[in-house]
Amino acid sequence: MRHQDGTFPGVAGARIYHQSWLPDGTAKAGILLVHGLAEHSGRYSNLVNHMVARDYAVYGLDHIGHGKSEGTRVYVGEFADYTDVLDSYVKQVRATHPNMPIFLYGHSIGALIAAVFLLDYPVDLAGVVFSGPCVKVPANVSAVTVLLAKILSHVVPKLGLSAIDASGISCDPAQVQAYIDDPLVYCGKTTARLASELLKAMRRISDEAAAITLPTLIVQGGADTVVDPDGAQMLHSAINSRDKTLKIYDGFYHEVHNEPEHAQVLADISAWLDAHAGA
Repeated sequence: MRHQDGTFPGVAGARIYHQSWLPDGTAKAGILLVHGLAEHSGRYSNLVNHMVARDYAVYGLDHIGHGKSEGTRVYVGEFADYTDVLDSYVKQVRATHPNMPIFLYGHSIGALIAAVFLLDYPVDLAGVVFSGPCVKVPANVSAVTVLLAKILSHVVPKLGLSAIDASGISCDPAQVQAYIDDPLVYCGKTTARLASELLKAMRRISDEAAAITLPTLIVQGGADTVVDPDGAQMLHSAINSRDKTLKIYDGFYHEVHNEPEHAQVLADISAWLDAHAGA
């Protein structure tokens, strides 16, 4: 395996960190990793090791305000700060591999970013994998709460509102502790502006997801407490792809690729990718 990294300019002058893991031989396809909220692209070693061993090249960037990228932690001026940068990165990877099949792999908020990206940008991709997609407005978030978040996002945009409960990311205590101890993981509260932008993006997906027509695989932990598992079913029903698969893993938590039984999940994902890499 060969590892490469670097930076490129993002929005508001922020340098965006990116890295890639490449097989020693010729890659049969590429996977562009879109990570979740408060974490970074370096937390996917199970996925990377599994896929690179099967001749996939894996590419990942740290979103603005995340990981090794610059920017105020878990804050954006608008949701397009994520998707514009993702568009730049997809173009970079495509320019390097003009004929190679490329898949998006979006986890959690990364799945939301990937979905909005597919709505807004014409792209040449072989398919998309949504993992634990955070695409559904939580049932306990009322219209009043949405309005309050919108107001706060303008009045005190960097006010912290809520933080991720790390205990829900995996059934494996070692994975939870590694998350807590990771200096590149932000364990503080999500800013009001970002919370408002996320809710706005979720509403877009519920209204516009039919515009997504790429071959799609959705993997979801059935016991996920970080996002509503019903969001995976909603997304599967709403997209207009004639080639779509939903896999629910009973008893699994949020990061299905980091569960004790992650080998089963990764085998399912790589089998789906293999079936679509030559399409």
